[in-house]
Amino acid sequence: MTRKNYVFTSESVSEGHPDKVCDRISDAVLDAFLSEDPHARVACETFATTDRVVIGGEVRGPGAVIKRVEEIARDCVKDIGYEQEGFHWANMKVNSYLHAQSADIAQGVDADEDKDEGAGDQGIMFGYAVNETKALMPAPIQYAHAILRRLAEVRKSGAEPKLGPDAKSQLSVRYVDGKPVDVTSIVLSTQHLDPDLTSNDVRAIVEPYIRKILPEGWITKQTVWHVNPTGKFVIGGPDGDAGLTGRKIIVDTYGGAAPHGGGAFSGKDPTKVDRSAAYAARYLAKNIVAAGLADRCTLQLSYAIGVAEPQSIFIDTHNSGQVSDEALEKAVREVMDLTPRAIRTHLGLNKPIYQRTAAYGHFGRQPDEQGGFSWEKTDLVEALKGAV
Repeated sequence: MTRKNYVFTSESVSEGHPDKVCDRISDAVLDAFLSEDPHARVACETFATTDRVVIGGEVRGPGAVIKRVEEIARDCVKDIGYEQEGFHWANMKVNSYLHAQSADIAQGVDADEDKDEGAGDQGIMFGYAVNETKALMPAPIQYAHAILRRLAEVRKSGAEPKLGPDAKSQLSVRYVDGKPVDVTSIVLSTQHLDPDLTSNDVRAIVEPYIRKILPEGWITKQTVWHVNPTGKFVIGGPDGDAGLTGRKIIVDTYGGAAPHGGGAFSGKDPTKVDRSAAYAARYLAKNIVAAGLADRCTLQLSYAIGVAEPQSIFIDTHNSGQVSDEALEKAVREVMDLTPRAIRTHLGLNKPIYQRTAAYGHFGRQPDEQGGFSWEKTDLVEALKGAV
């Protein structure tokens, strides 16, 4: 039986975390290519350390974008807010090693007279949704993201000028009868620009924002606080710890509350099913829960490189479904074509919408007018109800 009473923990990291700096740059390069050519192919990786950013990978698209890669990287770091000794947007060295996409990969993905466009790689992807928050996301990761997003807003607005870009949050949420009821532990480590600040000083800055973010009553007298528990945190970002694209895949998805296929998202164009099919899986799982067909849904897709149709579709509603999981698997096939080309068309993924996904999670966000986070829409609810 599924446990009903337990404590579950998830973490988030800010846009200034070294790995997130790299995700941001990789997605900004991707957006630059898609702005010039909606069908560009991009697999961009970024590495960052003290005073240096290194960018590499495979691309197929306008050569003019490659010439702008250094400018793109500097703009990202500037917007994040790094102007510190050891990592400054104007002074860091940027090396780009982007090169043409492998012809062997291209031939498997490209459509021709004999076949539809194939998946950009083999792999498994998971989507998940649960009705414990309005966004149909697990509460620990949703609120861990919200805390850091709010602290970034007040840092950038000038309301809290002593905070730095690098930060991590962690929430331990207590569940009773399967529902989140309070927070047993709050862990927050944030870079601060004033070296004289103590952990207590930092807590005095951040605690009011945290209390406003979390639901009323979730912070109790028993809640344990750890704010900058190691003490001083002045040296942050890639100067304090090296960063790399794709190292925060659990932060990017469901905070460990659901399985993960292992593929990262950032820097990959939507022909790569690591990204597009993971978005489709979330879209379908969310619509199933939004339709009231289940309280909780895990959905897995699998693909073979160069093959259009998914190899499998698996759904587990964790004994919360109003109909059988097999019926939902059949319904999903009826309401959405899950070939790579169809996913991109249905969700409008051939647009420069990815830089905004690089921090604070790819899921649980609001769809925007430019097409970003289209996979968070719940416009399949009626179709799914009809199909079952």
